Amino acid sequence: MSSALATESVSRENKKVATKRIVLVGQPNVGKSCLFNALTGRYVTVSNFPGTTVDVTKGTGLVAGELCEIIDSPGIDSLLVRSDEERVTRSLLLDRPGAIVLVADSKNLPRALTLFLELSDLKLPQVLCLNMKDEALSRGCRLDAKKLSSLIGVPVAQTVAVTKEGLGDLREAIAKAQIPVVSTPWLSGLKEPLSQLKNLLGDAHGWLAPVLLQNHMPAEEIGQWINPKASQGVFELVQKLRRQFVRSPAMVLAETRQSYARELASQVWLAPRSADRNGKQISHALDSLGLWCLRPWPGYLIASLILWGVYQFVGVLAAQTAVKFLEDQVFGNWINPTVTALAQTLVPWKLAQDFLVGPYGIVTMALTYALALILPIVTAFFLALGFLEDSGYLPRLSVLANRALRLVGLNGKSIIPLILGIGCGTMAVLTTRILETKRERLIASFLLALAVPCSAQLGVIIAMSYGMAPWVLATWIMVVGGTFLTAGALAGKLLPGISSPLLIEIPPLRFPRWDNLASKVWVRLKWYLFEAVPLFIYGTAALFVLDATGALKIIEQSLSPIVHGWLGLPHEAAGALLVGFFRRDYGAAGLYYLQRQGMLNLRQGAVSLVTITLLLPCVAQFMVLIRERGIKAALAISGLVVGYALLASGILNRCLVFLGA
Repeated sequence: MSSALATESVSRENKKVATKRIVLVGQPNVGKSCLFNALTGRYVTVSNFPGTTVDVTKGTGLVAGELCEIIDSPGIDSLLVRSDEERVTRSLLLDRPGAIVLVADSKNLPRALTLFLELSDLKLPQVLCLNMKDEALSRGCRLDAKKLSSLIGVPVAQTVAVTKEGLGDLREAIAKAQIPVVSTPWLSGLKEPLSQLKNLLGDAHGWLAPVLLQNHMPAEEIGQWINPKASQGVFELVQKLRRQFVRSPAMVLAETRQSYARELASQVWLAPRSADRNGKQISHALDSLGLWCLRPWPGYLIASLILWGVYQFVGVLAAQTAVKFLEDQVFGNWINPTVTALAQTLVPWKLAQDFLVGPYGIVTMALTYALALILPIVTAFFLALGFLEDSGYLPRLSVLANRALRLVGLNGKSIIPLILGIGCGTMAVLTTRILETKRERLIASFLLALAVPCSAQLGVIIAMSYGMAPWVLATWIMVVGGTFLTAGALAGKLLPGISSPLLIEIPPLRFPRWDNLASKVWVRLKWYLFEAVPLFIYGTAALFVLDATGALKIIEQSLSPIVHGWLGLPHEAAGALLVGFFRRDYGAAGLYYLQRQGMLNLRQGAVSLVTITLLLPCVAQFMVLIRERGIKAALAISGLVVGYALLASGILNRCLVFLGA
C-alpha cells in the first residue's frame, strides 16, 4: 500500500482502536520525527509523558492492514539515562511495546548497531530502518541490506524520510518485526553477575538484567517493571554486583557493544561506488563548511553572522514589521473595532463589554497580545530553529558556546533556550527540557527570568535608547550582561552538582527540505495555539478582575514609594512596571511613553531600562515556570528576580546620582 493510500485509510478508519504499539527509537538527528509524520495519519496527539514534563507524540498508522499506535520517542544514544527525555524513552521500551523501529543514520552504521545490540537485550520484536540513504550514497557509502538482515535476524529497510522513499518497504518490515538473533557478547567478567541477576528476576523479567546493571535505578523505580515486593531485593543485589567492578559496568558494556558493532558493519559494507560529480562537490563543500563551523576561527565569525541573521529575521522582520502590521492594521483597524461594535450592540452589560473589549479585554488585550504580538515572533523563531536543526548547525553552535557557558554552570546545549529567550521567554523555558540535569534546567530557567529580555521588549528598549545618550545603552548592556554572568556563576556554585559534559552528536551539514520544515513548524504552532494562548487569556482575566475591583489602583499606589523613592522614577512609572508583569512589552512601552512625554531624564531612562529588563518575567512565562519547575521553584526564582532587580536598579540610581548623571 502506498503511503498516501495508507494515510487516507487511517483518516477514514480513525475510530478503530489501535491493536499494536510501535515505538520509533533512534539517536538524535536521524530523521525519526520525519518518518513518524510519514507513517501516521492526521490524528496525532502531543502530550506529557506521565510523571514528567516531556512531550511524547503519538499517532496511528496502517501496517499490513492493521491499525497501530505509533510513538515518536525522544532521541537517545543509550539506555543509560542522563536526561528526562532519555528516561521517557527507556520507560516506553520497558513497557514492552509490540515492536521497536530503530531509526539510524545510514552513514554511521557502527553507531547504529551499537544501540541495536543494546535494544536486542530487551528481547522485543525489532526493525532496523537505515535512513538518509541518499546522503550515504552521495558519499559513496553502500551496504548489503539483505546480508545485514540475515546477520542480525531482523528486517532491514533503507529509507529517505524527507522524500518518503522506501516507506512501503518500511511498512512491510514492521509487519515482519522479529526478536534479534544477536545480542551483546558478554565478557567473562559480566556473565556471572548477569546470571545471578537473571535468576533473581526470573524468566519473565530476565531481559531487565543488563538495564539494571548499567543504570542507577532506585528500588521504587525497579518496582514499576517487576513485582514491587521483590524490588528491594533486586536493588540490593544490583548494588552488590556493581561494587565488584573496578570499571563502570555501563562503560564495559558500551565498549563491548561498540567492538561487536564494528565487526558486524565490516561484514556488510560494499566497495565504494562513485557518486555523481555534483553530489560529491556539494557534499565536500558542506563537509568543509561543517568543520569550519566547529573551529574557533572562522567558527565564531560564522556563528555571529548566523545569529545576526536570526535576529534580523525574528527581531526585525517578525517582531517589528509583522507585529506592527498585525497589531496596527489587522487588529487595530479591522478586528478590534468590529468586535467592539458587535459587543456594544449585542451585549447589554457594560462590565461584560469591558471583559471582552475593554482595556483589559479578552479580545483587545489577550488575543491581540497572543496573536498579533507573540504569534509572528514564535512562528519566525520556530522557522529559524527548525532551519538550524534540520541543517545540522545547532550542535555546532553548542560546541562553540560550551566553554563560555561553563562559566555560568551550564554546557553548550544551553545556548538553544537562551537564544530562544530573546524571542519568547515562555517558549525558552519549555526548551530547557533538552538539558540533562535538573540543576542545569533550574539555572537556565533562572537566567531566562532574570537577564534575557524577550524580542518584543527588546525592540522597545532599543527604541528608547535611540532617544538618549550613548552611555545609557552602554550602561544597560554592562548591568544586564554583568548580571547574567554573575548570577549564573553564583547559581552554578551554590546549587549542588556539576555541569554535565557536552555529549552531542555532530551530524553532517545539509540543506533542509522546506516541506519537512513546514510540517515541523505547524506541529509546534498547534501546541502554541492550544496550550500557550489560553495562558494569556487567564492572565488577562486576572488583570481585568484586579482593575474592576479597584485592586489594581491600590497596587500601583503601594508601589509608588519604592518606584519613586528608591528607584528615582516618576510616580507614573509604577503602573508601567506592574503591567510589565502581564505584558513585558507593554511595561516597556509605558516607560517609552513617559520618555516621549519628557518625563524621564537620562538617569531615569537608564534606571528604567535596567528595571524593566530584570524585574519580572511575564505572567505566561511565570505560569510555564510553575508547570516546568514546580510552584516552589517558580516562587523562589520570582522572589530572587524581584529582590535582585530592585536592589540592582536602586544601586544604579544612587551611583548615577553620585556621578551627577
